[in-house]
Amino acid sequence: MMIKQLIATSIAITALTGQTKAASQIGQEIYNNAFTRGCGHCHNISFNPQLPALIKSGKLDRAKFGTVLKEGRIGMPKAMDQIMGLGSVKKAGLTEEQAIDAVYEYLSN
Repeated sequence: MMIKQLIATSIAITALTGQTKAASQIGQEIYNNAFTRGCGHCHNISFNPQLPALIKSGKLDRAKFGTVLKEGRIGMPKAMDQIMGLGSVKKAGLTEEQAIDAVYEYLSN
């Protein structure tokens, strides 16, 4: 019985690790391909918000990040239609919240 539980736990951990990796890869694809040129086209310019730095410093939490993607902000348009239209997001069958989580996770690393 104990061996079966260990095997089941090992399989579950392997599956979760694969899902996390897949989510991070999709997050990278979202960042690189949304709005055709990718988010970095604007966010890697020094005078625009540097998303990875803001997230890592705790200045941009997941809730605010999701709100900005959904509603836009100042010069940034709403992004969810663009994100949900990406092939990798469609193929993975992600919800809006899962897509936001994926790109947030990618930017957090």
